[in-house]
Amino acid sequence: MITEADTCRKYVLPKLIEAGWDNDPHSFTEQKTFTDGRIVVTGKKIKRQKQKRADYLLRYTRDFMIAVIEAKAAYKLPGDGLQQAKDYAEILGLKFAYSTNGHGIIEFDYLSGQERELDSFPTPAELWARLRSSQNLNEEITRRLLTPYYTQSQKAPRYYQEIAINRAVQAILQGKR
Repeated sequence: MITEADTCRKYVLPKLIEAGWDNDPHSFTEQKTFTDGRIVVTGKKIKRQKQKRADYLLRYTRDFMIAVIEAKAAYKLPGDGLQQAKDYAEILGLKFAYSTNGHGIIEFDYLSGQERELDSFPTPAELWARLRSSQNLNEEITRRLLTPYYTQSQKAPRYYQEIAINRAVQAILQGKR
């Protein structure tokens, strides 16, 4: 029986490469843990809950995440991981969530509120164009928004820091308070 890891390796990875997600400056991160797990105190005992780990995070640039993908084993339905992908997208502040079993792809677009089935993953340019038009990002705002904000490649900001930085920069560039 094919596992989720097999599905990722045999089906999802080639589709991401085909869509151009491995062409610099665009990239994807596999099996990215973005939370350590919530700490729960019960009486005098402290327990850490399960970490949240995305199968794939799509990055338009090194500092700008744009989508999350949740993969499930090939024998499952393409949409079986959609709720998990949507949960991760909401935590990470992303506008696109995908679920796949390697054969079919289900997209949820937070910009339009639409859920649809796809044959392949959108290209970085397609996703960026959709995000840019919905958020009214002109050339100057786009250039500044995509400018790298940290230069120490050894130490990346935590996921919530990255979200805060991107939101603050975008709000400032759009003249919001």
